[in-house]
Amino acid sequence: MKRYRLLVDWDVVVKLRALPARMQRGVHALFVRLEQAPDLVSEFNVTDETGRQLDGFIFEDLAFYYWIDFADRHVKVLAFEPADHRGR
Repeated sequence: MKRYRLLVDWDVVVKLRALPARMQRGVHALFVRLEQAPDLVSEFNVTDETGRQLDGFIFEDLAFYYWIDFADRHVKVLAFEPADHRGR
């Protein structure tokens, strides 16, 4: 049994389909890990406009943002965008 259920925002799905196939496969592999252990995938934290704590990870030059809903046992991938490497 999987620890969490992965839910991906529709806008993320649409944007992912525009990526090269190699990148899509890499993101898929990370999403599988995210579903199994979301707290272990997190590389950074940010706060959204509502004050909610989001986790994130970098893949290639993309930053992915997700929310771990502990009560429902869902991992919700909310967005991704080009990564900002200034702080790295």
